[in-house]
Amino acid sequence: MLGSFRAAVAKARRDRSLLFASLLSEESILEALGPARWLWQGWVYTPAVTVWVFLSQCLSMDHSCRDAVARLIAWRVARGLRPCSADTSAYCTAREDLPEAACHQLVCRTGSDLERDAPAEWLWHKRQVRVVDGSTITMPDTAANQAEYPQMASQKPGCGFPIARIVVVFSLAVGTALEAALTSYEGKQTGENSLFRTLHDCLAPGDVALFDRYFSGWFDLALLWARGVDVVVRKHQLRSTDFREGKRLGKDDHLVCWTKPPRPKWMRRKTYASLPAELTLREVRVRVTQKGFRTNELVVVTSLLDADEYPAEEIAQLYRRRWRAELNLRSLKTVLQMDHLRCKTPHRVRNEFYMHLVAYNLICRLMALSAQEAGTEPWQMSFKGALQTLNAFLPILCSDASVEKCCTAFAVAIATHIVGDRPDRYEPRVKKRRAKEYDLMNKPRTQYKRQMAK
Repeated sequence: MLGSFRAAVAKARRDRSLLFASLLSEESILEALGPARWLWQGWVYTPAVTVWVFLSQCLSMDHSCRDAVARLIAWRVARGLRPCSADTSAYCTAREDLPEAACHQLVCRTGSDLERDAPAEWLWHKRQVRVVDGSTITMPDTAANQAEYPQMASQKPGCGFPIARIVVVFSLAVGTALEAALTSYEGKQTGENSLFRTLHDCLAPGDVALFDRYFSGWFDLALLWARGVDVVVRKHQLRSTDFREGKRLGKDDHLVCWTKPPRPKWMRRKTYASLPAELTLREVRVRVTQKGFRTNELVVVTSLLDADEYPAEEIAQLYRRRWRAELNLRSLKTVLQMDHLRCKTPHRVRNEFYMHLVAYNLICRLMALSAQEAGTEPWQMSFKGALQTLNAFLPILCSDASVEKCCTAFAVAIATHIVGDRPDRYEPRVKKRRAKEYDLMNKPRTQYKRQMAK
């Protein structure tokens, strides 16, 4: 894997391409654009350059268009090229022309390519595990954003931000985002499970889907069963559990049958008729003995029925790894600052969301190649440490320094930042830093300004 990265860096130097060409090739970008690439007009901001500058904006701590264009100017001057204008309007126009389908395609491609190249020892029982979780993101308070992604109904007009719900499917082996979707926060069919159903095509027969109890409804499990996808999910708290019933497989481990409920309004009659009358599932009780954990006991439901091939202890350990999805979302929303996007129109917001996922996948690739070189697993690497190392090394990778030395030092630097192994850590859920004593906004900003002007 490191050898292919060295080759990509060497090619980027020969082609005198932008820094990100070593991480995402121009061929991949043009292939994702498809026929749209022939409609592109631009002297400086070609399709590849626009995507590369967009990625640098997502990975920078500043996140501004001005900073991204300044990086492009610095690179052009260092290459002996004519500097482009520091005005950001041309870059914003080029970014506006990026098709959403192309940005979405780049997410899927960068995520699946890395997973395909992952070593077999990173898999779980030689199977791919997909971890699913959802969250929310906010965006600037503009009329266009409010129209498509309205603020929460409990907030007064002008006092909140447009908010969108997102669902991301991650690879457990390498941590990349394989698929993602976003929609408005409130309304019919805008819940996380409804949004996840639109992403079922990214799951293949033989995959294992891992998620929390929000996705544990009968129809959610049955639709995945129909695709040949196994599930590992926490049982919903409203479902009763009696281990004296069903077929006993061991202590706190048995098989049960869940009967098919009436057809929900969102499901077509043909789809409902194609599902079985009942599902045979396995329930495993997991007892949490670590001090400080809020949950002392939970029940995990799975379609992995063979207790010899999949012991209860391994099912429990796999469900515990579901927390990786929470950490991946934290990397996206906190480290890459995706929790509040900056674009002022819905089209640009969606592109910004997808490009953050592409940037996240590229960092995961660097973590994976460093882990493989160091003989460890990528989830032991620090995501923030990898981001900091990337921002420091990118100018050097495309300099005249030795490719071999640069790439080796780069991989070693990332592998050095290991996340602390603290499986039994627990902390109080309190804040030490006091918030500043400002009143919350309870009326539009214009009313405050009129009041202050008086």
